[in-house]
Amino acid sequence: MPLSIFGFRALWSPYFLLALVLLLILYFLVTVKFRHRFANSEPLHKKEALFFSSAILVLYLIKGSPLDLMGHLMFYAHMIQMGVLYLVVPILFIYGIPKWMWRSFIALPIIKPLFRFFTKPLIALIFFNGLFSFYHIPLIFDVIKVDMTLHTVYTIILFLFAICMWWPLITPLPEQQRISGLKKVGYIFADGILLTPACALIIFADAPMYATYSDPHAWGQALALCVPTGTLAGLNLSGPEMFNSMSLLHDQQLGGVIMKIIQEIVYGYVLALVFFEWYRKEQSEEKEAENQLMNPRTVE
Repeated sequence: MPLSIFGFRALWSPYFLLALVLLLILYFLVTVKFRHRFANSEPLHKKEALFFSSAILVLYLIKGSPLDLMGHLMFYAHMIQMGVLYLVVPILFIYGIPKWMWRSFIALPIIKPLFRFFTKPLIALIFFNGLFSFYHIPLIFDVIKVDMTLHTVYTIILFLFAICMWWPLITPLPEQQRISGLKKVGYIFADGILLTPACALIIFADAPMYATYSDPHAWGQALALCVPTGTLAGLNLSGPEMFNSMSLLHDQQLGGVIMKIIQEIVYGYVLALVFFEWYRKEQSEEKEAENQLMNPRTVE
């Protein structure tokens, strides 16, 4: 059955798109037009603008396009959303927000102690992976998935902790560097290990785990989060099998595999960046030491 039966609003989320466009306009007003009104502001770099614009675009594609509707119909689409939302979008936002804005935000009296605590490497790892795994416990998942308030609040909290999780690895602020070199490599491996149990639980389950993808009533309640009530009331839907040719179990297993693949790709890319950054730093320090030995007078 085609997704078009749910209507334009459910497919393209025009209000969410409007909110993102306004956020993008606000970003350029603050960083370009009215930048001089802020202390210690700096000119906006093209890379920062590109990263932030990309973050807005990707955020809309996963939470405002038909993929969001598909995430309520098929579990594997939901896991694509999860993987991109928490492993890709935070990176784009961290790099997209100018350094002077980060410094101003982190320096706020209320934010400073919280940010410092939750971006500690061990704390960041435990909280993000713990909340992610907690979310995918069937009993918790089925409660959050059918309640708009709980779903919104949990999504925002998990996204904030995703930023905290990425911060020790890719912080653009030199003074915020808490780990470096091989410690970052260990951090990435630890992150991958902590996320694996949740994926394994989903992949190796021998039966559908989530009522919101297997029970028609719970599925209908979850669908109401993105489809207008009037539109949903006019449809005769029996369950998710109307839109998915796979069995519920295979759909669930595919979702776990997709999440793990996204994780491996993103972590592998960041690992490569971290390794080459560490290698270049080591090479630079070695050359500097050699120059000092060859030209001792320059040290004086």
